[in-house]
Amino acid sequence: MSAKEQLLLNIGIVDFTMTDLAEFLDTHPQDGRALEYFKHYAQIKKQLCREFSKKYYPLTMAEAECEKDWSWGNAPLPWEGVCD
Repeated sequence: MSAKEQLLLNIGIVDFTMTDLAEFLDTHPQDGRALEYFKHYAQIKKQLCREFSKKYYPLTMAEAECEKDWSWGNAPLPWEGVCD
């Protein structure tokens, strides 16, 4: 697995964890420990996405403002088989 693929995998794992925690918090909004976990993983995801954006291409529109020279259309589209 390449470094790029590993980074995308890690982002996916953290994103899944955050989704699971968000669903838990929907039914347990007063659980401070779960909220702290959510905030912790949100910070990790932010760092991973920033790292990916700087090395390769932005994953979201919010990350398009990065230091790397980038223009629309440089990133592969999901249906081009990159996410397989």
